[in-house]
Amino acid sequence: MEERLMNVDLTGKNVLVTGASRGIGRAIALRMAAAGARVAVHGFSNLERATAVAAAAGNGAHAFAADLADRRAPGILFDEVVSRFGRVDVLVNNAGISLEMPISMPDDKWELAWEKTMAVNVRAVEILTRRAVRHFGKIGGGRLIHIASRAAFRGDTPDYVAYAASKGAVVALSKTIARGLGKQNIMSFVIAPGWVRTDMAAEFIERHGEEQVTGTLALPRLTEPDDIAPMVVLLASGMADHATGTSIDINAGSYVR
Repeated sequence: MEERLMNVDLTGKNVLVTGASRGIGRAIALRMAAAGARVAVHGFSNLERATAVAAAAGNGAHAFAADLADRRAPGILFDEVVSRFGRVDVLVNNAGISLEMPISMPDDKWELAWEKTMAVNVRAVEILTRRAVRHFGKIGGGRLIHIASRAAFRGDTPDYVAYAASKGAVVALSKTIARGLGKQNIMSFVIAPGWVRTDMAAEFIERHGEEQVTGTLALPRLTEPDDIAPMVVLLASGMADHATGTSIDINAGSYVR
């Protein structure tokens, strides 16, 4: 039997990927570029690394810096990408933080950690999404892909309640956009990973041990960023538009709905 491979061609598409200097975002940016897209590579703490990702991506990719915890920064970021690229066809809301917040933490520190988590994981996503939706309305449509977490559906440990709550908000946002704007050719999707081999996982393993991460997996290895990226590219292509509003689990079978 002749083997046939699905060809995903993003030539002519401009894609903004937040948090693309490392981990999942980096893998997504490189896969998007390999499919022909021009990628806006967002970074913050290490712009040099984001610039290196843009250079590796090619296709006219460019690095952009923004502190998404600053309420003004997400809108400025989106406007800068549109100014440089002319248009944005796909927004990938990948950037996020996960802060350990024990219930016993002093109230003032708890409030600061909660507010920072919501600023990056929810408010920045909302601002970028709203900017994108307005822009998509002008160019005839577009696609939103949000990187959430299995924690949005199963919850997390009490020390990460803010992270779980923030990702639940992103899922609700995506479903609402999908239900309300599909007839305007605006699609919205969620990818819900479990643990992925990133710096965030490495830090957690160092503190709590590898068994806490790998013990619940149904597969023999930890999910890699490159296990996430191909699905994001497919959703960006328009070949799966009738899945708008859906959340796709990529978590090595550690949580099955």
